[in-house]
Amino acid sequence: MRIAIVGAGAIGGYIGGLLARGGHDVTLIARGPHRDAIRSNGLTIESKGGERFVTHPACTDNPAEAGAQDLVILSLKAPAVPAMAEKMQPLFGTDTAMITAMNGVPYWYFHKHGGPLDGSRIASVDPGSRQWDLIGPQRAIGSVVWMAGAISAPGVIQHGNGNRLPIGEPDNSRSTRIQRISAALTAAGIDAPVHDNIRQEIWTKLWGNLSYNPVSVLTHGTLEGLSRDDDARAVLGAMMVESRLVGEKIGISFPVSVEERMGMAEKVGPHKTSMLQDLEAGRPMEIGGLIGVIAELARKLDIATPTIDTVLALLKVRARVAGTYNE
Repeated sequence: MRIAIVGAGAIGGYIGGLLARGGHDVTLIARGPHRDAIRSNGLTIESKGGERFVTHPACTDNPAEAGAQDLVILSLKAPAVPAMAEKMQPLFGTDTAMITAMNGVPYWYFHKHGGPLDGSRIASVDPGSRQWDLIGPQRAIGSVVWMAGAISAPGVIQHGNGNRLPIGEPDNSRSTRIQRISAALTAAGIDAPVHDNIRQEIWTKLWGNLSYNPVSVLTHGTLEGLSRDDDARAVLGAMMVESRLVGEKIGISFPVSVEERMGMAEKVGPHKTSMLQDLEAGRPMEIGGLIGVIAELARKLDIATPTIDTVLALLKVRARVAGTYNE
């Protein structure tokens, strides 16, 4: 398959490296020193277990050089996507599919949803509907990234924990295209089962992210530290209860309790959330896709979310003070 990875950072690069090693025609969309190193020396993937391999996929910062693909894997931070939507157009042929391998609620979420917000567009995720209009919801295949890694040096990716990338169609079907994509990812060494309800999987990760990420930015607490602090737990718990009301209204079930979910976060240990890491690095935070979207959906569904609204307001202020708010 011809496959382009848009956002070939730690996660996108890892996926692209495995696919390239598996014999696919892979193009990485990257920039700066990372791009230059890949062009000169190839892409190096290292794992905790000591495995190391080098592949030599094409790498460019200009999607037009890659041309039309069979599959695009979008692995950018959410704030960077709207600006890329137009630049990505040369990657799309008539039948090109696109996996959204990102945190939070994706732009296509209500495409073929069938619920009370069927067909709705989400301004907090897709301002101006640029992704919906330029990319189209019909190309989208959902996924949830259950893997971690880091760029340890330009052109070098250190794979951490996890290797799972469940994927699913917006209409929950087992289409020909999704079975083909799942087979390609699986053969490359990625655990990529076809999920019969990918939105449920999205919320499994989102429920923790929408609460812990913002609160960690406001407090600089770790998952373990926040989970053990009574005041933090009160806020986190209220956010989870409010967001659960939103999720249940659009067909999501929550098989674990709020207390159980916080217990799971505590077991991760003294880990900094991705949003806190972005703040400390001076990068834009994924405010819209992780928490802004919940407040927006709550308004559409006439559900009160006072704790989420307050935390969201403070989070925006924190981002403005840091000079990274661009949503």
